[in-house]
Amino acid sequence: MTLQEKINDFLAQEKIAVAGVTRSRPNEAANAIYRKLKGAGYTVYALNPNTETVEGDTCYPDLAHLPEAVDGVVAVTAPQQTEKLVQDCAAAGVRRVWMHRAFGPGSVSAAAVTFCRENHITLIAGACPMMYLAPVDIGHKCIRWFLGVTNKLPD
Repeated sequence: MTLQEKINDFLAQEKIAVAGVTRSRPNEAANAIYRKLKGAGYTVYALNPNTETVEGDTCYPDLAHLPEAVDGVVAVTAPQQTEKLVQDCAAAGVRRVWMHRAFGPGSVSAAAVTFCRENHITLIAGACPMMYLAPVDIGHKCIRWFLGVTNKLPD
């Protein structure tokens, strides 16, 4: 699949978990993505083993504790945590993972990418859902343009 096909497929899902949300830093990327997905009408679940609530909602320690299966997971975690997360995705039957990255390494881990490919998990290894989920704010439009012209968008 092309990048745009993967993005369209991911955003066509109804139930998405966002890993890496935080209670202590609500302006972090994970929280912004969580709010954007929720505001767009998705059923969104917050994942963080270190807190019970985020953005006024229940926060779950991992995929196994969710009240229902999800269709995709956005990883906004350290690369080492992403490696464990994709293993949890495979165990839970989650077939779509988006590893967040704007500038710098973000959540992308070479080992997690390899694991996804070997386990037939559709993967977006980089970029940000907010660059594609309408309406896209001017900041994310600019980031998307910049990453595109510098060939830094994922495959």
